[in-house]
Amino acid sequence: MSAQPTLELKSAHACFGGAQRYYEHFSSEIGLSMKFSVYLPPKALHGKDSGEKVAALLYLAGLACTEETFMIKAGAQRLAAELNLALICPDTSPRGAGLPGEADAWDFGVGAGFYLDATARPWALHWRMESYILGDLLPLVGARLPVDLQRIGIFGHSMGGHGALTLALRHPGQFRSVSAFAPIANPVNCPWGQKAFSGYLGDDKTGWARHDASELMAAQKQAPYPAGILVDQGLADKFLIEKQLLPEAFETACAKAGQPLTLRRHAGYDHGYYFIQSFIDDHLRHHAQLLLG
Repeated sequence: MSAQPTLELKSAHACFGGAQRYYEHFSSEIGLSMKFSVYLPPKALHGKDSGEKVAALLYLAGLACTEETFMIKAGAQRLAAELNLALICPDTSPRGAGLPGEADAWDFGVGAGFYLDATARPWALHWRMESYILGDLLPLVGARLPVDLQRIGIFGHSMGGHGALTLALRHPGQFRSVSAFAPIANPVNCPWGQKAFSGYLGDDKTGWARHDASELMAAQKQAPYPAGILVDQGLADKFLIEKQLLPEAFETACAKAGQPLTLRRHAGYDHGYYFIQSFIDDHLRHHAQLLLG
């Protein structure tokens, strides 16, 4: 019987009666050390229900973020504590592989994880974020922390919104609920996605559609999430204006598949965490209804 992987607690902080924790571990899928954060609500830690496995939300952050960004900036812990939901947030990308250009995380196709498994060199060895999340992170969290993997939802922002939608569609039955903030919804048709896909997957575009939320949804024979998907988009988002996000393509694909979608467009809101703070409670309640109901 193989030993369980080492899980190092880097820091812990009391937060709304629960605990905000930051961990590091070696990932066999990535081949490097990876970091992630977890918020555990009070019910998972204290009182007669101490150690009770709780439902959880996996949050995938966007470009240039880390495992800390969402936990520090989104303001999600207060309501997560009330709803008895754990929050899990991995780092966005492998780090420390020493590849040329790796540190330039602003350059899609070089550094940013994009929540897929790269097949093109030199990225294929370590850039395996999809396998990391499904094969390493979630099993580790389920085995070592009071988190119920049978009740887990997924959401994310920007590049992480892309990841949330695509992983939810690529792995039916893994997640019971899904939502996104300003996702890169049709990467095969936007400059960000085209650069990332050509860098990570090569120039053969036949494989690109398997990592595009709009293409994946359009291919569905029936609604994969009949209880509905929630997407929020700010209309003052410069990346929406520059045609990097293309939520209308996902909206069209959902209509084709008969997938209920609530796509809310908000005047005046941009792409940042003030936008996420403004609507995070709606997303937590959306997931809680499906995970706890």
